[in-house]
Amino acid sequence: MISIIIRSKNEEAWIKRCLSALKHQKEKNFEIILVDNESNDRTAEIAKEFGCQIVNLPSNDFNYSKALNIGIENSKGDFVICLSAHCIPSGPLWLTNLIKNFQRPDVAAVYGKQEPLPESNMFDKRDLWMLFGDEKRIQHKAHFFDNANSAIRRTVWEQFRFNENINGKEDWDFARKILEKGHKIVYEPNASVHHYHGINQARDEKRCERVVKIIELLNEGNKNGK
Repeated sequence: MISIIIRSKNEEAWIKRCLSALKHQKEKNFEIILVDNESNDRTAEIAKEFGCQIVNLPSNDFNYSKALNIGIENSKGDFVICLSAHCIPSGPLWLTNLIKNFQRPDVAAVYGKQEPLPESNMFDKRDLWMLFGDEKRIQHKAHFFDNANSAIRRTVWEQFRFNENINGKEDWDFARKILEKGHKIVYEPNASVHHYHGINQARDEKRCERVVKIIELLNEGNKNGK
């Protein structure tokens, strides 16, 4: 069993496209858990139409790490997929190509390629094209990881739950910890999604400020051996 965890807040414009792409996956043995942060549009209604399990997370209790942890707690799969509600798998083999990497027992996590849509902002297009290439790689030290399109072993998550003391970049923190324990991370370019706003959200300054503070905190923890 595979569990797909989707975090959402007012994703009416994208959630149907995301879930339609999941419905057409060649791999069928999966469940979908939508962790919703008080959407006031049709996000939850659309998700229910596709048979998703809905887990509600109030805004006053929300952070990105907690949303994933709660979603996984309510899931059953041996493998967990983290997928943004505004990411659209690009073909029917997306899920198959993510999961096949776990045939190697030393692989604890996998993340896939992200591509822009034609209407994406030009900065987001540039960033995604420059960051996500076509060459598969196995990471031993580099702790880049992205939960917009990722997969992890449940047994690894049970040892290294996402850090709820930070609100963002929980994927980098998770990757650093598992790599230090000798696990491997795979970048799989054949498990691609289309991601409208990319990783930097068209130079959103508030998001940038929040992310920089978190990375500084994580870097300070690395220096102190935490």
